[in-house]
Formats: sequence, structure tokens, C-alpha cells
Amino acid sequence: MEMNREKLCTSKADVSSDSAYHCSACHDDEEWSTTSRGRAKSRSLSASPALGSTKEFRRTRSLHGPCPVTTFGPKACMLQNPKTIMHIQDPASQRLTWNKPPKSVLVIKKIRDASLLQPFKELCVYLTEENNMIVYVEKKVLEDPAIANDDNFGPVKKKFCTFREDYDDISNQIDFIICLGGDGTLLYASSLFQGSVPPVMAFHLGSLGFLTPFNFENFQSQVTQVIEGNAALVLRSRLKVKVVKEHREKMMVQNGIEENGVVSTNIEKEMGKQIMQYQVLNEVVVDRGPSSYLSNVDVFLDGHLITTVQGDGVIVSTPTGSTAYAAAAGASMIHPNVPAIMITPICPHSLSFRPIVVPAGVELKIMLSPDARNTAWVSFDGRKRQEICHGDSISITTSCYPLPSICFRDPVSDWFESLAECLHWNVRKKQNNFAVEEEEF
Repeated sequence: MEMNREKLCTSKADVSSDSAYHCSACHDDEEWSTTSRGRAKSRSLSASPALGSTKEFRRTRSLHGPCPVTTFGPKACMLQNPKTIMHIQDPASQRLTWNKPPKSVLVIKKIRDASLLQPFKELCVYLTEENNMIVYVEKKVLEDPAIANDDNFGPVKKKFCTFREDYDDISNQIDFIICLGGDGTLLYASSLFQGSVPPVMAFHLGSLGFLTPFNFENFQSQVTQVIEGNAALVLRSRLKVKVVKEHREKMMVQNGIEENGVVSTNIEKEMGKQIMQYQVLNEVVVDRGPSSYLSNVDVFLDGHLITTVQGDGVIVSTPTGSTAYAAAAGASMIHPNVPAIMITPICPHSLSFRPIVVPAGVELKIMLSPDARNTAWVSFDGRKRQEICHGDSISITTSCYPLPSICFRDPVSDWFESLAECLHWNVRKKQNNFAVEEEEF
């Protein structure tokens, strides 16, 4: 009994001493530790005590990955819950709140879709005239002849603020985002914000709509609820990707694209190397490109070589991306609240190569194998496709900046409804029961 009391006191002391901590990924400080219910977390996969040393090495990363930044744009943040355990809120308690009333909204419309013109106009009129909000739209949206030549829409159009992708930085000017279209509009919204992302409200006006839970019929009441801060949130984790390329002279590759002509949102040059960084919502895809040879790439986890992919390629995805390309390649579908990174091979030349799930806090690195016969190609959410040569590397880890997606009901109900409606998950004709036989008398 005395031993149990002693252990209990020790546990309480450990909790008090370790209760103050912060996210190393956000603050560039690796010397911190976390506890869970009075017990220190397990040691890091990549850190182990030296032989003969009695000092305990604590994890340098949370099991849940980097602590997400919960301020979204200049005015929105997560409503804090006093019952929070550790630093990850119960997904059911994640709700939107505003530090100040929102005044600006970015409306993203699917390009070249005539069916969206009327919903786009109705939404913009409602936001500008009835809510007196500043509406941002992409310049190429207003270049559509059906909008440019509409005289009745002219007074509303004059109130718009416009921007151009890769030229104008609007990250600190948007309070929340409204998407009109399919899942691609949400992916595009994510690509516009390489740091903190404002809350996103996505209307299902596209083909699939797995990530777009809202119907447009009664948009006025739904938008009003969001403006009032009455909405549930799901934090969709993103991947922070760094591509490091060896500096090479301008050259032509097989498909005629200039290797150094790739435009990136963030390009640096250090020590003769080109560094590009991306925030990815769905997946990073490394494939063999136009080559007829197998791709041959090495995958490292926290600096350790874990496997060599020989096949058509490999997909590194978030839980949100687990229902996209990864699902088609045979991976499991993971709820977006699960802190994880998925590694899924594409047509591997091995019967035993199954998809795996790793903790969100790890750092993956993908490089061409030294004996690879050809180069590889990489894309980020289906965009910014570029060639990867010998000496280049792709580093991937969980980003501190998730995408806060506004829910129609709640994170769990919305996800299972999307599985049923969009992917027809487990749809099967019901098995008949046995007929009741009449008893013989």
C-alpha cells in the first residue's frame, strides 16, 4: 500500500513538473516533454539514451504531431474548451468562434462551369448588400463573359476586391472562405494559404463533393450561422513539404518542360540548391512519370531508411487524402481527426508491400535510389508537378497549419454521410433471414 502511495505521489509530481510545455515545431525548441494521465510519454523512435547513461530521454515530438495553430486568419480562432485533455481537443467540442466580427470573405468559384454563375451571383449579392462584407474574388473569375457582360451585376462587381494567384498575398486580409464547386475548390483554397488558413465553408456544387457538406438551397441561413460563430469545425491536417533540388543549368526534359521553369509559392536558393516549400491538404504523389521503367525511390523515416519503393510510385497522404488517390490504391480510409500520415505504394512490384500508417509527428524523406534507372516526378494535390533527379530530396511532415473546415452537423456525422453518399461505402443488398417454419402438431 505504501508503495502505491509513493508511486501516486511521484506521478503527481511528474505531472506538475511537465505540465508547462509548448510545440517544438512552432517554437523551434526540441527540449520539451509531455505527460498523459500522470505518466511520461514513450521515448522517441529516433532518440535513445547512451549506453551506461541513466538520464531518460523524452520524446522530441508529440504522438499527435505538431500542436496545430488554432488562429485562423486575422479574426477567427478555436473556442477553447476547459475540459481539454493534453493539447488536443475532443473533436466533438471543436467549434468556431470569432475574436471580432468577420468583415471580409473570399469566394472561390469553380472555373468554366456555367451552372455556378447564378449561385455565385446570389451569394455575392447576399454578402455585399445584406451583410455589408468585403468580398474577394479571383480576377479570372470576373473575366468570364457571362459575368463581365452582365449589366445588372455591375454595381455588385464594382465592390469586389480582386487578386491573382502567385502574385497577390491575401493571407492576412481574409476572415473566412466560401467555396462553390467540388472538392477541387477546397484543395485550391488550401493552396492559396501557405500559413494560417481562415475557416472554410464548402458548398456541394461539383461532381463528387466528399469534402463539401453544404447544399446551396438555403445558403442564407447557413452563412448567417457561420458569421455568428455558430458552427462545428474539423481540423484537416496538412503536410509541410520541402523539396530540395541540386542547382543545375537550365535544361530540357523528356516532356518538353523546362526543369527550372517550375513556379513555386516559396523558392529559396542556398549553397547552390533550390528549395521549394508547399502546404498540402490531400497527398504528395511520387511516380515514374513518362518513363517505362519502375520507379525506384528510397523512403526514410526520421533519418532511417525504412524501405525502397519499386513500382509505379508512392503516395504520402493526410487522413483527408485517404479517401482520394490513396483509397483508389488500396489504402484504408481514415477520419480527418486521426493524427497520422499514410504511406501507400502505387502498383508495387511486391505482393507483401501493404499501405502503412505512421504517427503525424514523424519526418519522411523521399529520394531517388542510387541505382535508379530513371528520374521520378512529384505533384502536390495534383498541382506543381516537377521532376526529381539524383541528389534531390522531398521532406514531408505534418504542418502546424491545418485547414479548419466548417461542418454541416459535426465531424463524425459529416464524414460517414460522405462515405455513404459519395463513395457508397459498404452498400450491399441485405441478406434475407430464415423463413419461420410452422410448428408441427
